Amino acid sequence: MTERERLLSEAFPTLLIGAAGAAIFWVVGFPAAVLTGPAAAVSLATLLGLRAHVPARLRDVVFLVIGVSIGSTVTPEVIATAMAWPVSFLVLSVTLVLVLLIIRAMLMRVFHYDATTAFLAATPGHLTYVLGLSADLKVDVPRVALVQSVRVLLLTLLVPVLIALWGAEGTTPPKDPGVISKNAAVLLFAFALPLGLLLKRLRVPAPLLLGAMAASAIGHGSNLTPGALPSWATTLAFITMGSLIGTRFRGLDRRGLLGAFGAGVAATLVACAIAAIGAGLAAGIVGLPPAALLLAFAPGGVEVMAALAVETSLEPAFVAAHHVFRLILLSLLVPVLMARMRGS
Repeated sequence: MTERERLLSEAFPTLLIGAAGAAIFWVVGFPAAVLTGPAAAVSLATLLGLRAHVPARLRDVVFLVIGVSIGSTVTPEVIATAMAWPVSFLVLSVTLVLVLLIIRAMLMRVFHYDATTAFLAATPGHLTYVLGLSADLKVDVPRVALVQSVRVLLLTLLVPVLIALWGAEGTTPPKDPGVISKNAAVLLFAFALPLGLLLKRLRVPAPLLLGAMAASAIGHGSNLTPGALPSWATTLAFITMGSLIGTRFRGLDRRGLLGAFGAGVAATLVACAIAAIGAGLAAGIVGLPPAALLLAFAPGGVEVMAALAVETSLEPAFVAAHHVFRLILLSLLVPVLMARMRGS
């Protein structure tokens, strides 16, 4: 089969099914619909016999776009905000490490995951980064994807309930950063691609994703390239990423899916409990409402938690700063810890 024939018979149907899944999940209000919808739809189609396929070059482009999108959250305002709450950042760091270690151990001992898969599945609140790493490494991607997807859903349901129980006092929501200019976007990608290729030469996991994240963080943190990517670009990237995840579901039977779902529920409840304890301790130190600390500490996706902070007007800048800090900390910790695990 030629590459063109494979594109028409495998890649195009895969992406079409992924787009349909995103639309369905968006209609029903499922969290992170443009990522989880394609993953679920293509996974189901794969289990039913579809020869799902996403071209490698398209995958690389998607990693660049998602990396730039993640890095764009590192704005001068967020950096300035981050300087104001060192104690809560310290408490967040401790809870983050505890979540990683406790959930990893639970997934290995109770659910019999291998060490690398358990570690990636346990990584809290860095969905696109973790799935990018999983797609690049020889791990049980379907399990990682399902555990992470369950986490996003349950946290979206649980966090608003806990906020209601703790109470919330609103503040002013952050300003819309606007869309990045064409020249700034070209500059970012021109810097991101060679940096990603350099990391690839150094055998760093998910090099294009990390390279794009670093380039974007530098550009946005210095305010040289302000603004976010157009929503259509990130939407298409997430749909393709979700479809890519779905292509990895071959060979996973129904029993395996049920077990992964149970692991996701257990991991999310444990992570949420640890985050709530840390938020309660930090709230008494920094003098902010516990609800705001819970949103800042919750191991959910930055997009979902930021949206909840804006909707409730609950210290949006504080919440955004902590989630960006968590993303940066995970970006530094995960490769180091993985290298140690794989070397031991």
